[in-house]
Amino acid sequence: MADRVRAIVIAGNGTNCEREVANACRLAGAECDIVHIARLLGGEVRLDDYHFLNFAGGFLDGDDLGSAKAGANRLWHAPVSGSNATVAEQIFAFVAAGKLVMGVCNGFQLLVKMGLLPALAGDYRQSCSLTFNDSGRFEDRWCYLRVDADSPCVFTRDIKGLYLPVRHGEGKFVAESEQVLHQLQQRHLAVLQYSDANYSGASMKYPLNPNGSMAAIAGVCDESGRVFGLMPHPEAYVHRTHHPRWTREQLPEQGMGMLLYENAVQFIREELL
Repeated sequence: MADRVRAIVIAGNGTNCEREVANACRLAGAECDIVHIARLLGGEVRLDDYHFLNFAGGFLDGDDLGSAKAGANRLWHAPVSGSNATVAEQIFAFVAAGKLVMGVCNGFQLLVKMGLLPALAGDYRQSCSLTFNDSGRFEDRWCYLRVDADSPCVFTRDIKGLYLPVRHGEGKFVAESEQVLHQLQQRHLAVLQYSDANYSGASMKYPLNPNGSMAAIAGVCDESGRVFGLMPHPEAYVHRTHHPRWTREQLPEQGMGMLLYENAVQFIREELL
């Protein structure tokens, strides 16, 4: 029993990718539960029982107040039934225990607006955001992603680049100041950047950069490397048939997105079990 890697995917209030995320976790070797946020707020489920917390994509609360802002407020302020503590406090304790957190798309927006990313110097104050795409429309396309080899991110170890789909209307990463942006780059916390097919460098050109993100940032981790958020969807490319050219190219059976989940499960087995 002690060698089981236990993952949890939070669902409800507009998420719609929880099954895909759970499938990726299971393919990587973890046991995985999909849990509605109401069960956390009701005290039926506690994060203490898990190693890997996932926030899936979707449209939390219809993206009212901006993408995932209402969801972030709920986790920050709504008390868990029978206690004065909030789900946010459970998440902070989860992170402090050395466990892993990943947020994809709307989940990334949630982590940023909760202040869990980038959490510079451990400060859980929102310092970045994700806002409307420069194109002024919903972007549904596949993107090349350059990985910062010097990043502390445990999810991207030994990965040079990724090819993953994006599907969002509010995916433009912005920092509140040049100082914050500089720290992200200097500390190698800007894990993923939109790039060309050779992963040769960051691109600000549309459509390689589908939203106009500052410094072409597509994903960010905290300084521990254990909390990670990204706009592209790794759970949407776990098998070759998910690739848009799978009938025209010779592709590995496993999709690139699986690499992130396998790294997570391997880290948990080596460091937490």
